[in-house]
Amino acid sequence: MVTEKNSQPVLSRRSFLLTSTQIVLGLSVVSAPSLACAKALDRRSLSFFHTRTQQELRITYASGKTYDRKALTQINQFLRDYQTGQVHIIDPKLLDILWAVQGEMGSKGVYEVVSGFRSPKTNRNLRKGHPGVASHSLHMKGKAVDIRLSSANLSQIYQCALAMHSGGIGYYPQDGFVHLDSGQFRTW
Repeated sequence: MVTEKNSQPVLSRRSFLLTSTQIVLGLSVVSAPSLACAKALDRRSLSFFHTRTQQELRITYASGKTYDRKALTQINQFLRDYQTGQVHIIDPKLLDILWAVQGEMGSKGVYEVVSGFRSPKTNRNLRKGHPGVASHSLHMKGKAVDIRLSSANLSQIYQCALAMHSGGIGYYPQDGFVHLDSGQFRTW
């Protein structure tokens, strides 16, 4: 390993490959089986409170590799567009991200939902007042949710989601929520 003037380490190609291989092997031996085992064995449950509709939902949506269709239908209804009432299928991967964040934080809190599914009409209306709202938002595909967690502050949720490196993560402390989605990993 070499250090440049700015004291940033520079790895030789050989050192880089050796380190990368060790990291990959370490992760595949420790992390992947742990996550796979947890998903295969655990019942996955979530608790929600919708800040717009004032409704609550406590539900077990999966057990092992099997998703409960009735539970998913209830979640679709719960996370419907709060302005139009339109219901859309919510991506189960998004639910797994919420479940994993909560598990990583050791939290038993309730997810406070600010926004789940949004119809194109609702999304257009939100864009008029908030230029940061994406025109092709994953909310319109049932792949995004804006949340708080009753047992954690926003910064903790954001940091935990970042460490998991899964899906999109938006941090909106001024608006009081964290955006999580099941798209490609990115942050803002």
